[in-house]
Amino acid sequence: MNKFLITVFISVFCSAIGFAQNGAVIGKIVSSDNTPLESVTVTVNGTKFGTQTDSEGKFEIKNIKPGDYTLKIAFVGFTSKEVYFLIRENETTSVEQTTLNNKNETLEEVVITGNINRYTKSESNYVAKMPLKNLENAQVYSVVTKELMKDQLVVNQDEALKNIPGLYQLWASTGRVGDGGSYFSSRGFITQSLLRNGIAGKITNNVDASNLERLEAIKGPSATLFGSLLTSYGGLINRVTKKPYENFGGEISYQSGSYGLNRITADINTPLNNDNTALLRVNGAYNNANTFQDYGHTRSYFFAPSFSYQVNEKLSISIDAELSNVDASSMPLIYIPYGETPNNLGLHSADDIKMNWKRSFVGDEFMMNTKTTNIFAQANYQINDHLSSQTVLSTSSNQSEGPQTWFYLLRNNEMSRNVWNIDGRDNIIEFQQNFNGEFTIFGMKNKFLLGGDIYRAESKIGFGYLPTFFLFDTVNYAGANANYYNFTPDAADALFAQGTQSRSHTSLTTYSAYVSDVLNVTDRFILSASLRFDHYNNDGNYDPATNSTSGDFSQNALSPKFGAIYQIVKEQVSIFGNYQNSFRNIGYQLADVNGTPQLRAFDPEQANQLEAGVKLNVFENKVSATFSYYNIEVKDIVRAGQLANTNVQDGNQTSKGFEAEVTANPIPGLNFIFGYSFNNSKLNNANADVDGLRPETAGPENLINYWISYSLQSTKMKGLAFGFGGNYADETFIYNRNPLGSGNKADVQTFTLPSYAVVNAALYYDQPKYRLSLKVNNLTDELYFNGYTTINVQTPRTFMGSVSYKF
Repeated sequence: MNKFLITVFISVFCSAIGFAQNGAVIGKIVSSDNTPLESVTVTVNGTKFGTQTDSEGKFEIKNIKPGDYTLKIAFVGFTSKEVYFLIRENETTSVEQTTLNNKNETLEEVVITGNINRYTKSESNYVAKMPLKNLENAQVYSVVTKELMKDQLVVNQDEALKNIPGLYQLWASTGRVGDGGSYFSSRGFITQSLLRNGIAGKITNNVDASNLERLEAIKGPSATLFGSLLTSYGGLINRVTKKPYENFGGEISYQSGSYGLNRITADINTPLNNDNTALLRVNGAYNNANTFQDYGHTRSYFFAPSFSYQVNEKLSISIDAELSNVDASSMPLIYIPYGETPNNLGLHSADDIKMNWKRSFVGDEFMMNTKTTNIFAQANYQINDHLSSQTVLSTSSNQSEGPQTWFYLLRNNEMSRNVWNIDGRDNIIEFQQNFNGEFTIFGMKNKFLLGGDIYRAESKIGFGYLPTFFLFDTVNYAGANANYYNFTPDAADALFAQGTQSRSHTSLTTYSAYVSDVLNVTDRFILSASLRFDHYNNDGNYDPATNSTSGDFSQNALSPKFGAIYQIVKEQVSIFGNYQNSFRNIGYQLADVNGTPQLRAFDPEQANQLEAGVKLNVFENKVSATFSYYNIEVKDIVRAGQLANTNVQDGNQTSKGFEAEVTANPIPGLNFIFGYSFNNSKLNNANADVDGLRPETAGPENLINYWISYSLQSTKMKGLAFGFGGNYADETFIYNRNPLGSGNKADVQTFTLPSYAVVNAALYYDQPKYRLSLKVNNLTDELYFNGYTTINVQTPRTFMGSVSYKF
């Protein structure tokens, strides 16, 4: 009797709360190549029920009342779908496996919340120019997600790139046309951020972070897929921008901080028609801030609209723009003069310079204006279920005008103050056509890429040229200086009036074709091969005064790439190896040919990398990691010959190292990223003053980056989080030479920037409608420097706060 009453009670209770009568729906979401898609948003139309797919692409939604429903399935970069299903009492409905077609990241934005690894991105459409998961890609790359940038209150791209293992900033953006973007060292070689969404997108100032979806740093020689003009032997930096999504939303933020920082950003997204086929997203930012020195100021505007239109099921088009205007006084750069040595100066470290680093040594603000107008248009067409076309056109225009200052260290605590006037513009246009496809051959899944591009660059730059080589005066930097305030823009203009303008007009064009193939020999063993052909045509330097051109030449180059992946544990642990190639066109030089000077076109430099390592994505994407060892050798480097003003092409540089990166979400609310790199670079068979030594451009041997954040999970305090992290760098050389060229190690002289450890901390409170944030950079007020030929003092401790409203 008691058992009977208990059974009746349970039945009545379950019926009352609805569980017994309700049902569930399950399914699986995959891409067009049958790869499971993780974190896909699945919602039941007309209800509050929804979920996201797991690492196997599977989902389950419970407690749905009986009836007819429609699932809405949406994922960034894929065409959304709706699926009809029926729920019956006490039954689980299984919908057929749903396939989403890639459309290059133009759909609904996924907001990452909860117990998810927020600092990793397991798939990219740009690294291999085809959709590949990290564990399927034999190349090493690192990603800075928008979630990490938001947690760190990142203002610009340079700040965000401090999260990339092995990437060291050599100097910040100068704003100069031609070389104005920031310079970095990667795997011992100089690189810059020159790509946007996989195609040319040059900006000569520091890129504003307001339009960044994420940053991708692709490691090692990468000319095979991206060309030699946009990459370096150490890798490349690709910024991925924000795209429109299918509902109205956005965020407006205000940020304020030390040294007069005032920043306003807006991110507004809206559909433009009822069926959500026309979408618009606009990002904008205004910045106004002083430097920490007595003179120095920046004011900038940034505007980035993005429009997409789904013409039909097969065709989508998009057009994006980046418009910026920056007025900035760059931090004066400090150099060791050409021909001078540390021994003669009596200085061997930045610590030896007895300078008050908060003095700018200028008497007013030398402001340079930089304007950028970048336009990007793209069309994606799904030819059939197995073949798609991508057509991209990119135009980039940069203009800068104004004076710039720099200092030369002299003996007895003195330095020269120097200035020149920049006036120039550059224009880049690139047209790129890609065909991506997949098919099965002998039972093996195969992805391929066939593409080509035309790249055209023109540059017209003027420098103020004076008989005194831009010298203004000489001052003592260690004490009082009666002439401190004399160095002003007006005084510089008077100096410019005494001289003439030197101008450089250059242009070049490359025509390229490339092919890439990824073959799944088995479901765990993947091989890849790529090849690029480049025809490079340099039109030379045109002098309008003499109506003459010099230095024009043409060259052809081939660049191969190979990779292999074996998944020891399927979709969790991969071992990989790769061979990668890059090159640099040298052009005509006066050569030392068996003791006789002859003008000849040198062969392209060639860089070859061998790399091997392990990639992990384990514990249901809670831990992702990459460990790799690389060996890069650059051959045919041009160096000085025995005869005066001649060159020979037999130099060599080796760069070996180890890199490790780990991102993890071990427990709910806790996320961290850790990176370490070691690099050993050496010049071999080089000029006598640097032979056998570490290049001054290689950066520190050891670098560490880390960031840890924890968000409270209790109901009352949910959304409150704190984070801390920072960077460590070994000492680095800005002078590492043997002035005597004796080959004796005792004759080597060095000037170093000291090692440093910088710590940052943040506190924020994140709610559905608003976010409050506080940040301290350089918490311990560390005096530190970066540079390679220059000494660039970095910002001391700064405080900032932010308030954001979401809608």
